[in-house]
Amino acid sequence: MTTSVRAPLETTTGYPAEIVARYRAAGYWTDETFQQFLGARAERFGDAIAVTGPDASGTDRAITYRELSDRADRLAAGLQSSGVQPGDRVVVQLPNIVEYVEVIFAVFRLGALPVFALPAHRSQEISYFCSFADAAAYVVTDTHAGFDYRTLARDVVASAENPPRVFVAGDAEEFTSLDELRSADPISDEPAAGPESVAFLQLSGGTTGVSKLIPRTHTDYLYSVRESDRICGIDENTRLLVVLPAAHNFPMSSPGILGVLHAGGRVVLAPDPSPDTAFALIEREGVTIASLVPPLALAWLSAAARTERDISSLEVLQVGGAKFSAEAAKRVRPELGCTLQQVFGMAEGLVNYTRLDDPEDTIVTTQGRPISPDDEVRVVDDHGEPVPSGTSGHLLTRGPYTIRGYYRAPEHNSTAFTEDGFYRTGDIVRLTDDGYLVVEGRAKDQINRGGEKVAAEEVENHLLAHPAVADVAVVSMPDQYLGERSCAFVVVQGEQPKAVELKKFVRGRGLADYKVPDKVVFVDEFPVTGVGKISKSELRRALEKTFVTS
Repeated sequence: MTTSVRAPLETTTGYPAEIVARYRAAGYWTDETFQQFLGARAERFGDAIAVTGPDASGTDRAITYRELSDRADRLAAGLQSSGVQPGDRVVVQLPNIVEYVEVIFAVFRLGALPVFALPAHRSQEISYFCSFADAAAYVVTDTHAGFDYRTLARDVVASAENPPRVFVAGDAEEFTSLDELRSADPISDEPAAGPESVAFLQLSGGTTGVSKLIPRTHTDYLYSVRESDRICGIDENTRLLVVLPAAHNFPMSSPGILGVLHAGGRVVLAPDPSPDTAFALIEREGVTIASLVPPLALAWLSAAARTERDISSLEVLQVGGAKFSAEAAKRVRPELGCTLQQVFGMAEGLVNYTRLDDPEDTIVTTQGRPISPDDEVRVVDDHGEPVPSGTSGHLLTRGPYTIRGYYRAPEHNSTAFTEDGFYRTGDIVRLTDDGYLVVEGRAKDQINRGGEKVAAEEVENHLLAHPAVADVAVVSMPDQYLGERSCAFVVVQGEQPKAVELKKFVRGRGLADYKVPDKVVFVDEFPVTGVGKISKSELRRALEKTFVTS
């Protein structure tokens, strides 16, 4: 076995010492770490079912807390014997299969750091994550939804200067299978992770398309998990249905997989988010809570009237990731028979919930209020000055679980954070008199496509690589189902290509499908502002008129 030398982990989190002391004194931050997390739950909950769902082969599994802890420990031993060291980064790109939960806790147990990637990511994104994080390992499934992730892994390895070791759930072909890792000797003692050290790296959507890495510590994230459990009423009787990609911050911790495991409940992994699949699992598992983005919530509402499944066990439907219209929100209680809980948060930190006992008008018209009494929220104008209550402005925040800086991004941190530590979220909100947030939209040039963030600049750069494209501007367009879709306005040079050709071209450059423009509009020129810049606001207004597309 050869162990590659990896860049040391950057551990600075940016919390001033006096703030750390205050959060600890308030009881927000404790000494618990994710390295200890699963073992402690296995001792407490033992033979209770922790996770049900398909494995990489498609076989339905039900795993107890004790079994899950044992399987994670054996995977940790295999990773260790393969050269993965404490502090190493491990890019995890797995769908909603039981191996996902096993792998992340194995990485935690070893003292390494998961880097959470989504199944939709392709070579453009994964190669960047592996390179920027200097990942020692990359974990994938063999195939999922018709896509072969081993092919993606080959591309990543071939393009990397210091390639990661590839581990595969399922048929590994030339790579190493997770089953092979489980045959290793027990893990040797590793240095205990410090509670205020970085536990993992999440991905942030960026306006340039280069995802920033978000360093979350054991203390800050576990505080968010505990408070989410309290607010959402999570306990040993909770049955959480996970239909969104498990690596998303929302189904991970709001209260998500980690919140349910913290409380001794059961995580139910859905292989796909369709109402047919979800309703069958709700009936079979007695699901009590599920979390959706608005497009899926609309699909569930449409399907509820005709389903023959008994979904009466569902008590709470969480909706977040994008703005949920009030008209749709009003339908949840009468049509699904459960309480709606709106969730507005970000992987960088701040999480807001409507409370389960809030008045119905508050639940359907707002996106909730912060989870912590020490969450500080500012709503300011373009000059950074506070706006009156009820007036829309830019959302800034800091608190006991909001980061103070991105991983290895000093230049970006100087603009994303204020000098006194407030994070500029990029959201436009207004604050009600009783402290609830109403989300109005995004300030940055970013498209929120059903909860997936699409950076206009990234897509524009890929389209500009096509020889027939002279100039391009990608903007958002309203969509009743997804909230927003993307539209590419294109100025051509020479013969005009077909829209489908441009979409195929972008997809072929290794871009995730959700970033491929939904609509392509060919124009002779762009409208410009008074200083000669492309006026994207004019382009958005133009979408309301008739354009000839192909």
